[in-house]
Amino acid sequence: MNIKKTITIGANTEYPLTVNRFGYGTMRLTGEHVWGEPENRPEALQILKATADKGINFLDTADYYGEDVTNRLIAEALHPYQKDLVICTKVGADRGADKSWRVYDKPENLRASIDNNLKTLKIEQIQLVHFRAMPGSDTPFEESLNAMFEMQKEGKILHIGLSNVNPEELNKALTMGNIATVENAFGYEQRTSFTLFGQEVRGLQEVMNICIENGIPMIPFFSLQNSLPKNESKISVIAEKYNTTPAQINLAWLLHYNDLILPIPGTSKLKHFEENIKAFDISLTGEDMNFLE
Repeated sequence: MNIKKTITIGANTEYPLTVNRFGYGTMRLTGEHVWGEPENRPEALQILKATADKGINFLDTADYYGEDVTNRLIAEALHPYQKDLVICTKVGADRGADKSWRVYDKPENLRASIDNNLKTLKIEQIQLVHFRAMPGSDTPFEESLNAMFEMQKEGKILHIGLSNVNPEELNKALTMGNIATVENAFGYEQRTSFTLFGQEVRGLQEVMNICIENGIPMIPFFSLQNSLPKNESKISVIAEKYNTTPAQINLAWLLHYNDLILPIPGTSKLKHFEENIKAFDISLTGEDMNFLE
């Protein structure tokens, strides 16, 4: 089966962005517990520079990674940026001094996060921002999203997406404005529910179906979660067939599952980064996909 090599964000808008259909998530470049500087800073910068060399022109980051570690690494490694590079960030959370994850989704919080991202990434407009729905929020979903659309009108944001949303939230958002992308947990073994910060998010497959129905690109996070199945698993059978790793077949499955999926596997090891990229060249057959289902 041939896979589509590119994907367009905001295809139905005045400013579509076409990127290669394999991105890189920067979260793992931080220290332990997604906090502080990377264990191997030179290798982290090397990976970011390698993304350009390997044709990866979609990077996923957030100012609460670190704090602000991945944004600063991206700017150090890649600024001034190539014209076709799309940097996607997330807002809706921040970190406490105790490394805790906190809700940060009031309109003034979101504005502060956007301004911080613009400053640290050294850009005048963020091409794609995901509003992350956080458990425990006391701010109405619509109020937060309206603040995002307001900043889009001001020119601070080009495209708006959602992250960690359930089907009801996604459907509500689609009545409020243009949703360019969704970044949710999704993977071969991750299609029902996902627990984040102690709260279970359900309806992962349903969110994927809504995205397909509306032509919205899905950017799956934690797609390699539980990606080391037992030797007798179907993934391992296909991995042995192609002399690859189960992780590579997980990524290849995503690429073949639907053309609207943009994988962003992250790693802090250059070796794993290069292994992940090879999944882009694995061509699964229709028989393989039927077997995996």
